[in-house]
Amino acid sequence: MKELCKILIVDDEVLVRQGIKHYLVWEQYGFQIVGEASNGREALELIAELRPHIVITDIVMPVMDGEEFTRILKQSYPEIEIIVLSSYGEFNYVRSTFQNGVADYILKPKLETQELLQVLQNTARRIPAIQYDEETGSEQITVDHILEKWIAGFEADAEPALLKEHFPYPSFYLVGVQPRLSSLGGGEQLVQQKSSHIATTSARLAEVLEQAELPLAFRPVAADPQIVVFVLNLSTIHYDETVELLRQLAQHMLREMNAAQLAWALSERFDQMEQIGEVYQQLLKLLDYRFYFPDHALIIGSELPAPAEVRGSFNLKEFTEELRRDNFNTAFAALREYVQTLSANYLATPFELKSFLGNIIFNIITLLGNQDYDVRQLDEEKYDYFREINDALDVRQTTALLNSFLQKVDARIAERSGQSQGTTNMKMLLEYIEEHYAEPLSLTGLGQHFHFNPSYLSSYFTTHNKEGFSEHLNKIRVQKAAEMLKDDRYSISEISDRVGYSDHSYFTKVFKKWTGLSPSQYRRQHAR
Repeated sequence: MKELCKILIVDDEVLVRQGIKHYLVWEQYGFQIVGEASNGREALELIAELRPHIVITDIVMPVMDGEEFTRILKQSYPEIEIIVLSSYGEFNYVRSTFQNGVADYILKPKLETQELLQVLQNTARRIPAIQYDEETGSEQITVDHILEKWIAGFEADAEPALLKEHFPYPSFYLVGVQPRLSSLGGGEQLVQQKSSHIATTSARLAEVLEQAELPLAFRPVAADPQIVVFVLNLSTIHYDETVELLRQLAQHMLREMNAAQLAWALSERFDQMEQIGEVYQQLLKLLDYRFYFPDHALIIGSELPAPAEVRGSFNLKEFTEELRRDNFNTAFAALREYVQTLSANYLATPFELKSFLGNIIFNIITLLGNQDYDVRQLDEEKYDYFREINDALDVRQTTALLNSFLQKVDARIAERSGQSQGTTNMKMLLEYIEEHYAEPLSLTGLGQHFHFNPSYLSSYFTTHNKEGFSEHLNKIRVQKAAEMLKDDRYSISEISDRVGYSDHSYFTKVFKKWTGLSPSQYRRQHAR
């Protein structure tokens, strides 16, 4: 049997890669898609292992673009043919790749099945090592190809006998493993770490399943290069033993690879292999739940508790008002309670919790700064908090960062505690005046309400505020009156009564002193 022509797809858009993979049953035309990569650097690592005959590559990609990739590829592997995908505006890039030895190119907007097939066939015929014949693979429809199409959501015809040959038992499950690494180190080091963990995990899982003294069949599925996915086929009577086997392996590998956090998940049972695409999407959600259950070596949906019910969104307005009143204990207690509820709602994505914490940290720093607290250090550190929250691997790390931040906030507040009592009392007096300005307020009445001697209160007010009591009260009343004068719902005499002046002429006199205009002049100039 002649060798199939092996193809590697390189494109940063996963939909483009999936589309090309599943355009046709490539084996029927003598081709085999052996791998895919999202950028040039990733592709070079795969090429050393897979040795494809043809590489289909995009031009504009992150990390390493198509121009640099084709140049390095041709220098290292001159025998590999390259087909470039490009958009209309990228022709200058395409022209430069032809200087590197590219075989052909296809415009992405015109990417059609027959055109791609024809370009591939013409290119394959120029490869002497395989003596390409389009009939080579006409009978080579593999079970792996069928599983790949189903898991990607495409239709595929499968001979029942072929599936029965590989999967003789009645029940199916998917087991998935995903490396969850901090971005510390970043860049190429992180990519290499992930690749290493994926390769190691896949090999160990296959080894353990192969050696298991259980009647089961298994097969790796090429669903996502960042995730290890195996389909398991067994009888339900051996389910518990299989789960224990997987749990022990997950626990052992977590201890062994202590720098990495591997998320392990096992899907619910399904009875028809055609359901694999739907079950795979459920598996991805289970892998995300690992963020909320860092102590679970293996996530199984039926073993999880009921998620917490989050009643509405966080009341940011009320939280802000409590901070403005310096009621920090009340505000932070409400925040911690809400975060605790969020942390138990594993149906929400980790991104939702992390975004909320980042926003609340930003708001707290801004509000305290507006209240003249010394938040310079917190402001300098906020981007460190944002980055660390984004990189946190589980809910405990994430909430610990919030608690660390709140401790620093408490320290800033405590620095002013010795001198804050006067500020707090003054704030309380001003808020009372703001709420009761329309009433017949006086220093005597205010003193009785707050248990101050009226004469002491007069000097206290002048010491701790820019205006004296009467001046401040008149300012508030004039501001409120000015707002009412902007429309004609109330007469000027009604407005005078509503802001606390029983004497209309006195109101006019005070208003003109503060604004330079009589109430009627102000209304004419500011009418809406």
